[in-house]
Amino acid sequence: MSERLHIIPHDHKIKKADRTVLHKHRPAIIWFTGLSGSGKSTLASALEYRLHQSGLRTYILDGDNIRNGLNKGLTFSDADRQENIRRISEVAKLFVDAGTIVLTAFISPFKKDREVARDLVENGEFIEVFVDCPLEICEQRDVKGLYKKARKGEITRFTGIDSPFEAPEDPEITIPTHLLPLEESVDRLFKSISKKLS
Repeated sequence: MSERLHIIPHDHKIKKADRTVLHKHRPAIIWFTGLSGSGKSTLASALEYRLHQSGLRTYILDGDNIRNGLNKGLTFSDADRQENIRRISEVAKLFVDAGTIVLTAFISPFKKDREVARDLVENGEFIEVFVDCPLEICEQRDVKGLYKKARKGEITRFTGIDSPFEAPEDPEITIPTHLLPLEESVDRLFKSISKKLS
């Protein structure tokens, strides 16, 4: 008999609906996806500031920060990348249940992994933001020097170089960060997302 048969979730009195009423806004996962250097973390941080200033409860889950803690034992193999996003998705689901707006900034290169995250929450609670920026622009920025290392072979399985990025086909929002200044990008995001949270 499987040991999992003995795991019985407790049914607590306070539900997501109660927390939503308390917080006066709907919870959501705002999922930023795009190449390294596209501006995911910058956008997520700026948007969180705007949402916070508006009195909304927020939290950011950021790729490098999570890999320094919760997921520090994972590599960049396809299997570990999938596990990385699976864990993030489950954590994000907990934030939604807590009535919070959670912003996740991860490359999350595979469509099926992003769909798994979407399927964990209710319809309308997952907002996919495609941070659209061409590879050549991301390489020019190369904020962390990772593309240079990938081109030299010092880093393998690097998204956009020797590992694929599967762009979203139908994201809720697309932000072309190579065409828009940060302030305009955040304005677009804030206006679009605010409607979904009321």
